[in-house]
Amino acid sequence: MTKYESNVKHIAASVEDVYAKLCDLENLRPMLEKAHDSDTLKAQMETAGIDASQLEMLKNVSLTSDRIAIPAPMIGEVSMIVTDREENKTVKFETEQSPIKANMWIQVLPSSEVTTAAGGQGTKMRLTLKADLNPMVKMMLGSKLEDGIDKFADMLAIGLA
Repeated sequence: MTKYESNVKHIAASVEDVYAKLCDLENLRPMLEKAHDSDTLKAQMETAGIDASQLEMLKNVSLTSDRIAIPAPMIGEVSMIVTDREENKTVKFETEQSPIKANMWIQVLPSSEVTTAAGGQGTKMRLTLKADLNPMVKMMLGSKLEDGIDKFADMLAIGLA
């Protein structure tokens, strides 16, 4: 399996608050519903080098507490399910419906490098994706996955702040 990691992202919220949002995917619904209409989020994404038009895809994301399904052009729907949770540390996923077998985990840790509005410790977050890619697919998608995991982490960090 090929491993792709995001850069560490800093979030001005406590690790407990960030984990609480991530451990139940239903908690992401308000963020998804507001995302495509948020001028602030669009500006933050553009500052981070992310194409804000990608927010339109979020309108069709399907969520349950343990599953996320994202429409993917020419592929259909790609879904992941939560396979493990370690309180205030990690949420692990694996593909349920996807042309590529993969797993992903989101790691969160307290960080003194960023503070919450109340002055407490913030959170640092990293996303890791491991995908089973044959050499041809790796050559075609490898750099896109590497870039994509970091941009996804950026979007998630913005939404969790």
